[in-house]
Amino acid sequence: MKSYEAFAEFKPDIMIAFEEALKIIAREPVRLGTENRLLHDACGMVLAEDVFSDTDMPPFNKSAMDGFACRRSDLDSRLEIIETISAGDIPQKRIGKGQCSRIMTGARVPDEADCVVMVEHTEADGEGYIRFSGIKTAVNIALRGEDIKKGDLALPGGTLLKPQHIAILASVGCTRPKVYRQPGVAVLTTGDEIVEPHIKPSGTHIRNSNGPQLVAQINGMGAVAGYRGIVGDTPEITGSAIEKALSGSDMIILTGGVSMGDFDFVPSALQENGVTLFFEKVAVKPGRPTVFGRKGDVFVFGLPGNPVSSFIIFELMVKPLLYRMMGYNFKAPAMKLPMGMDFSRRKADRIAWTPVYLNNDGEIMPADYHGSAHIHALGGAWGLMGMPEGVFAYKKGDLVDVRQI
Repeated sequence: MKSYEAFAEFKPDIMIAFEEALKIIAREPVRLGTENRLLHDACGMVLAEDVFSDTDMPPFNKSAMDGFACRRSDLDSRLEIIETISAGDIPQKRIGKGQCSRIMTGARVPDEADCVVMVEHTEADGEGYIRFSGIKTAVNIALRGEDIKKGDLALPGGTLLKPQHIAILASVGCTRPKVYRQPGVAVLTTGDEIVEPHIKPSGTHIRNSNGPQLVAQINGMGAVAGYRGIVGDTPEITGSAIEKALSGSDMIILTGGVSMGDFDFVPSALQENGVTLFFEKVAVKPGRPTVFGRKGDVFVFGLPGNPVSSFIIFELMVKPLLYRMMGYNFKAPAMKLPMGMDFSRRKADRIAWTPVYLNNDGEIMPADYHGSAHIHALGGAWGLMGMPEGVFAYKKGDLVDVRQI
């Protein structure tokens, strides 16, 4: 496998294909170290080793419902109730011919019983006796080890832990799972025109939506965001902020300052801080002025300042890399769905991603979208529709590529 340094021949000022950018990002990601986490704190992290069951599940033959445990061969007989077994009890009596035990859901079934008949399928036949009133009955017993046996694989390494996986780990006694460390991501927003959300903007100022958005995207996928504030539009301030962020971070994400304006200092400031850049422009819409580089084990992304661009590029490029750093083989939830209307665009020189929603017929409908500054277009979006380079239009009914967000 080639190293990142092998891609230094890519000239940052040349726009590269979207697919090529993804290939560059995917080369040799840094796999972070491991740690043991308390079970209650492990959700959203990735298992670093296989976990095996330390017990049979169920650990005994367990009643699947309230009823009467008995022998199937006695179902035509009047049955004497010899005891009541609640969940957590150990059966005290052996079931003999013409006998049964009243049993509760989850309770241990006596060894002699081979079925549990539902209460609804019985009728009283004198005090302390019942008779089976049904035509036939299922076994209604969860057999020992039918879910998993001692020594079986419970969860493989590389599993992204969700609440259901936490339950599985708890059931097999894994209370301090070994997981990959969460990447620490420094988030910086550049621009003299940007103010924090609690400030009502005046004049030409605008509120900082990129910072909170990226922090939420990072934390929402199980990494750890460290918001570093708004960075002023001077080479000195930008360079100093990057220098500080490179220390103690696994990744840096900057928004704004990456295009061709007189006050866009991010690419040069990154290079002055020893960051090797692999590309500065990608043939994707929105998100063409996207920067990617690396210094040592620290990855750096410079994302466009428009909020829809930063959101989409994070989903398409940043998230897969962060997940690989966490030990998880991320596959975006993608599918082909039919268009619910005709859709066209004026230019087709880049792959384009458009916010879309589903109509009541399960068809794709483009959101009301005014461009990459229109953050409200994402509010009701269900996914992103990809439109490849060279494709100008879709017809109603055409199958299109959609990534759920």
